[in-house]
Amino acid sequence: MDNNNTQFPKIIIIGGGFGGIQLAKKLDKKEVDVLMVDRHNYHTFQPLLYQVATGGLEPDSIAFPLRKVFRHQKNLNFRVADVKQILATEKKISTDIGDFDYDYLVIATGSETNFFGQAEIEHFSMPMKTVPEALNLRSLILQNFEEALIEKDPKRKEALMNFVVVGGGPTGVETSGALAELKNHVLINDYPELDIKNMKIYLIEGSDRVLSPFSQEASAKAKEFLKDMGVIVMENVRVNHYDGDIVTYNDTQSIHTKGVIWSAGVKGAIIPGLDKAEVVKGGRLKTNDYNLIEGYDDIFAIGDIAYMETKDYPHGHPGVAQTAIQQGQQLGENLLKIINKEKPQPFDYYDKGSMATVGRNKAVVDLKHWKFQGFFAWLTWMFVHLLFLVGFRNKVVTLINWIVNYFSYDRGSRVIIRKFDRDAMTEEQKPI
Repeated sequence: MDNNNTQFPKIIIIGGGFGGIQLAKKLDKKEVDVLMVDRHNYHTFQPLLYQVATGGLEPDSIAFPLRKVFRHQKNLNFRVADVKQILATEKKISTDIGDFDYDYLVIATGSETNFFGQAEIEHFSMPMKTVPEALNLRSLILQNFEEALIEKDPKRKEALMNFVVVGGGPTGVETSGALAELKNHVLINDYPELDIKNMKIYLIEGSDRVLSPFSQEASAKAKEFLKDMGVIVMENVRVNHYDGDIVTYNDTQSIHTKGVIWSAGVKGAIIPGLDKAEVVKGGRLKTNDYNLIEGYDDIFAIGDIAYMETKDYPHGHPGVAQTAIQQGQQLGENLLKIINKEKPQPFDYYDKGSMATVGRNKAVVDLKHWKFQGFFAWLTWMFVHLLFLVGFRNKVVTLINWIVNYFSYDRGSRVIIRKFDRDAMTEEQKPI
């Protein structure tokens, strides 16, 4: 597609996440020209990034080529590009490979890790929002234990074997549980020269309970599961500093650690240039009921980047995959209505429930009329995540990995592909 010479309305979608993919599919075989732009050539199934980080899956199990997703869609082209600026008055976007014109622009850039302005923590802690970041974390975990084997200083050895997960949401809970399973079933065999019982896993949550958006029953059960697995759960605790060696919390208390995993918050991945848009808490772009960004008549936002106030969601919709999927599907229909001078339909979110896994046979599920925990919840979690994985091969490979891991009590991906060196990170390895 020559973006500057097309006969149909030109729609640019920035981002190949859940929302962007669903939107593009809704526009298949319609009289529009679609250009999708993403800085990577693959879609990432972010809910399973923690399994890549802890050796349960290889990255290609949760990544799928975007060109393959749309190989049969004739009205869509894809470009790997980094969008530098939106030139709204000129109706174009500026990227590192050139400028592209649009009639309608959809921002589906998702979210990025929010360090809340704490530069020191941002530098020394480990985020986990992308595949490169998950691989960085996997390398760090394994490198810490290799170093602990030869470390003579007891304090430094302790720091190398301590891990602190900051943030008690689903990502923090699942990561803590995965680290506990590594400790209890894998590392004890991999490192017989180390006393793995000395490894400590801390989960720090600033509110009064982990999984705070979930029901009280789910939060309590998740905490119980974690404690049974050996995780030290700390609630109503605020992290103040981390200098690469010591985490300071609640101003005066501290933990020696060489591994801090930051999952305490996200913010919208905003692109410069939207001067009229109102940016609300968490770096999200305020939209109306049709996902149209306030202040514009041709720029839309969906998913984590969008902030839509409704009666049921006065503080915006939850930043989960279902929100992006549903908004992408609805906006696809609405764009066609707008093009045809018809009245669009307001977005109405349907909450399908929430779930999180803690470990083997341990998960919590909150549905609208049913809440359950334990083995059946764990099976439900696995089924749903397999269902939403993109690509048949990825579903099969992930299922086989899970079955093998379940019966062998092992993790097959404990390899350091590239050594993690914070001071020598390439641009691809750095948080984005």
